[in-house]
Amino acid sequence: MKVPKIFGNDRTFKQPIVWVTTLVMVAFHLGAIAALFVFTWKAFLIAMVLWWIAGGVGIGMGYHRLLTHRGYKTPKWMEYVLTVCGTLTLEGGPIFWVATHRMHHQNTDKEGDPHSPRDGGLWSHIGWLLTGQTMHNDAVELMPYVSDLRKDKFHVWISRWHWVPITVLGAILLAGGWSCLLWGIFFRTVIGLHSTWLVNSATHMWGKRRFFTSDSSRNSFWVALLTFGEGWHNNHHAHPQSARHGLAWYEFDLNWYGISALRMFGLAWDVKAWKLGGGGDVVAVVP
Repeated sequence: MKVPKIFGNDRTFKQPIVWVTTLVMVAFHLGAIAALFVFTWKAFLIAMVLWWIAGGVGIGMGYHRLLTHRGYKTPKWMEYVLTVCGTLTLEGGPIFWVATHRMHHQNTDKEGDPHSPRDGGLWSHIGWLLTGQTMHNDAVELMPYVSDLRKDKFHVWISRWHWVPITVLGAILLAGGWSCLLWGIFFRTVIGLHSTWLVNSATHMWGKRRFFTSDSSRNSFWVALLTFGEGWHNNHHAHPQSARHGLAWYEFDLNWYGISALRMFGLAWDVKAWKLGGGGDVVAVVP
């Protein structure tokens, strides 16, 4: 299978720029650079913890494996906690995120895929978010993909006001000084954004393929490290509903360990998972 070029046909860059999104992204990247000049260990540790809470707990365990694929069940209050953690990434509300990802799975690397590297690696990484192609919470195209979330008043509300939690968090961190704000919000958010975007771009371009799926998905150890387990993308595309992405013992998957911890405390059940069989086959298990 031919690997897409970094700069492919990039059809999207012919679309008008969404200036609000673009300016926010520029501001956050400038803030991340500014953070390097006010380094403190306290601010750095805050950023690392928040990176995991937002990107691992919020996006990996919450938006992705719970809300998008329903790989496990959890009490509603816990679902809402995970969702709020997901909003701290600046990746939008659950309706936008879940609908876009479900659309990606339905049309992976084909016409209709919101962010395929076949249209250019740069496009799949960030271009699709900065142009007129971007679909927002109220986009008609998204609605058929999230009929379940649209029935939940909390998810509808938080999708509209997804910027509130990160704003409140920023105000709290500012009380600890500019270094805490710049590292805990700007630097951490930018690293988290690019980590998530690498799943859209890098794991469809570089890496190994355990399963011969009809798309270009690949497993990437270094993307898995940055996303707490989301980089085992070929495994995921082969078995989308599995709450476990790292199938081998050496495939680091902190998000799976988190789901397992919830299950130990009775906060997760009906966990759908897959593991490699002794002969290399894959068998379904429900831990």
